[in-house]
Amino acid sequence: MRLSTILRGGIVVACTAFASGTALAEDLAFTLKNATGVAVTEFYLSPSNVNNWEENLLGNDTLSAGDSIQVTVADGRATCVYDIKTVFKDGSNVDDRAINLCELGSYTVHE
Repeated sequence: MRLSTILRGGIVVACTAFASGTALAEDLAFTLKNATGVAVTEFYLSPSNVNNWEENLLGNDTLSAGDSIQVTVADGRATCVYDIKTVFKDGSNVDDRAINLCELGSYTVHE
């Protein structure tokens, strides 16, 4: 199944930002490319300073081999550096650490 957009993350409460006088972080958007011969069934992003994986951004969907999608992370964080875990349909997985997604603008999955 080809996905057009993924939007996951925390809820940003605008009144909190007004009360504290701080600006909200911008959403992080990038293109996720599957350059493998296997479908991606799970895709996790966690800020590098977090010690566990956050939710699977694909949910119940998959990213077919050779496909790409636009990912938007609206978690209210002001970070660009994420650890990434990709799980494939065959059960294998790949982890990448400390990837600056703001600089790259895209992330390509390789086995």
